[in-house]
Amino acid sequence: MLALVIPVPSVKNVLAFVGAVMMSSLLTALVLRFQKGVGFDQPDDHRKKHGRKISRLGGVPIFLTLIAGMLLTNYLEASPPIPIEWWPIVLANTLIFAIGFLDDLRPLGARVKLVGQVGAACVLYALGHSIDYVTNPISHSHLALGLWSPVITVLWLIAIPNIVNLIDGMDGLAAGFGLFLCLTLAFIGHFSGMPDVVMICTVMAGALAGFLMFNFPPARIFLGDGGAYLIGFFIASVSLSTSQKGYILAALLVIVVALGVPILDTLFAIIRRGVRGLPLFRADAEHVHHRLIALGFSKGQALGILYAVCAVLSLLGILVLTKRGMGTVIAMAALFLLTLIAARGLGYVKSFRGLHRQFSKAFQQRRELAFARAYGQVLELESGRMASAAEFVELLGRSLPRIGFTLKPEHGRVACSLRLADGKIWQVGRLDYERTEDQWRSHLEAMLAGLEHAVGRWGDLPGLTLSSPEEPSADAVPASSPTPSIHGT
Repeated sequence: MLALVIPVPSVKNVLAFVGAVMMSSLLTALVLRFQKGVGFDQPDDHRKKHGRKISRLGGVPIFLTLIAGMLLTNYLEASPPIPIEWWPIVLANTLIFAIGFLDDLRPLGARVKLVGQVGAACVLYALGHSIDYVTNPISHSHLALGLWSPVITVLWLIAIPNIVNLIDGMDGLAAGFGLFLCLTLAFIGHFSGMPDVVMICTVMAGALAGFLMFNFPPARIFLGDGGAYLIGFFIASVSLSTSQKGYILAALLVIVVALGVPILDTLFAIIRRGVRGLPLFRADAEHVHHRLIALGFSKGQALGILYAVCAVLSLLGILVLTKRGMGTVIAMAALFLLTLIAARGLGYVKSFRGLHRQFSKAFQQRRELAFARAYGQVLELESGRMASAAEFVELLGRSLPRIGFTLKPEHGRVACSLRLADGKIWQVGRLDYERTEDQWRSHLEAMLAGLEHAVGRWGDLPGLTLSSPEEPSADAVPASSPTPSIHGT
């Protein structure tokens, strides 16, 4: 009843995949060999725990392979030509890649990137690619979106790239998920009778497979924002093309189901950051892959688990398209069950019975963080009114214990550290508070603006424990706890 017919790839598709793998791997090797001092990801001891700086320009070989594949497909008689309707998608994907690539070279800021993403999505909408109506996969009824069409289209086109970018925190994860999703889209193209979709998704899958040879743990190159945005926007934009055959909600629902893991990861991130009072786009070390590693799995084992879940969800997504009503019910039930298992098994929910107490504790920590930020704002204002550096340090010394720190690292206590704009490391000690590493970091960062202003005004601040990154301060005392120090940027 629920059997799936797996299509046999044509010789043309196999050749396109193999050619894309070879080109992508060659271009990735060239990027690694000839890159000169730009676009590197610096390690830290909080989230980025790779031992050396690693290139963030992995999106370049993927983008070039995709464009070359489309051009060759369009001019080789042995392949199905790419219709003219594809070129707006090419333009919009180029724009989104350029935004991420520029950010990989020099950070643009979240607002600038969001404006660029909205701009690329609006370009694609203006050029005729939109969600104008949806078809219910269960009842087959149609619903015209009307004025909601541009809103929903743009939200879809910016949500998927950001979801993919959010999970790009572990070697091989985002690129591997992208590979599964491209193969899923190729299946949708075959099911919908669109050989051009099958061909271009095959090329993209080959590009990702070639890149993954250098991105598996331990990674030699990262996707960067350019690569992550490109993968997400490609999936979102191509899914719109596969939806033009009347399967609009069903085709988009396939992608939602296949993206079950990153969507759940995003949902958990939004909830925990919202409850704790943290910015929604603030990076942390509590994603699904971080939790798996904290449970004792190696990077390779965690990656294998997530790949397996993604593969199963991709098959469930295809079931939505091929079996309609029954497939949708099964897929939604599976996603609900996955949500419950992940929330409990990964420790996001300590106990469903004690969920109220957990939320109460989280809101208490939110109030503590708000208190720390209030102290930080006062400290920043006082840094402009103080007559001397000594007076400022005295105020800082009185303020820090109020939010859980001591002015200097003390024997037997964990030392927390934060990197200043000039590269120096500021070290303090912890008091006996129950917080996660990310919460300690957030509280200490509340003091950063005032401290930076004081350093800019007076230079050296006597009484503070400051050291260069290469030479730890002699005042730093090893902590009796094995918890690692925090290094912020």
